[in-house]
Amino acid sequence: MNEEMNVSDAINYRRSVRIFDKKNIDSEKVKNCLVNASLAANSSNLQLWEFVHIENKKILKKLSNVCFNQNAAKTANQMVVVVVRKDLWKERAKWNIKQINKQSIESDITIKRLNQAKTYYNKIIPTLYFDVFGFLGILKNLIFQTIGLFRPTMRQVTRTDTRIVAHKSAALAAQNFMISMAGFGYDTCPMEGSDTLRVKKILNLNKKAEISMVIACGLRTEKGIYGKQLRVPFDEIYTYI
Repeated sequence: MNEEMNVSDAINYRRSVRIFDKKNIDSEKVKNCLVNASLAANSSNLQLWEFVHIENKKILKKLSNVCFNQNAAKTANQMVVVVVRKDLWKERAKWNIKQINKQSIESDITIKRLNQAKTYYNKIIPTLYFDVFGFLGILKNLIFQTIGLFRPTMRQVTRTDTRIVAHKSAALAAQNFMISMAGFGYDTCPMEGSDTLRVKKILNLNKKAEISMVIACGLRTEKGIYGKQLRVPFDEIYTYI
């Protein structure tokens, strides 16, 4: 395929492909799709993600094994592992402050907006993300739930809550990636079925890293799509108010 699809066509083209053709796909195009992934909406612009792009055949074989040798893994031409790095929240908060300071010099950001941003990253983000073995999360939860009796407040403040937030952001990035791949006529299959500890060891990832998903990539075969796409009727999931 020479021309990229528009967004709607790419969304409709995208399927979870279980068997890939042996033809190679362009790793530079895959990389470009990962650039698009990095532009995804994410919580507080912390971007607590990393993307590991694998084309090495020996590594692909090892990953296939720890993905239980499912067909999508065995036949993948390349793989992308979406990694959550919640542990980098301090570093990314500081990075945001640095960028905001730079913008304030280069553009007409108001002092009020600049101070609000600094307060957010210097005070609110640490309040949400700092924890000690989950104990502070319990205390924060009690405090915020009490505040919530009197006015609207944040309620997702525990260690588990912020972990979920980080994985949601990574999933948004993964979807950007898969739609971008579809736009090139490339196919993907997000796989949750994997031994994530062994995936981390194979890729030599930081011990605090978490695997969000492993995405097999390639070109579909006729047998690669197992059937018609099934979705619950839209009226059952849609409410207009």
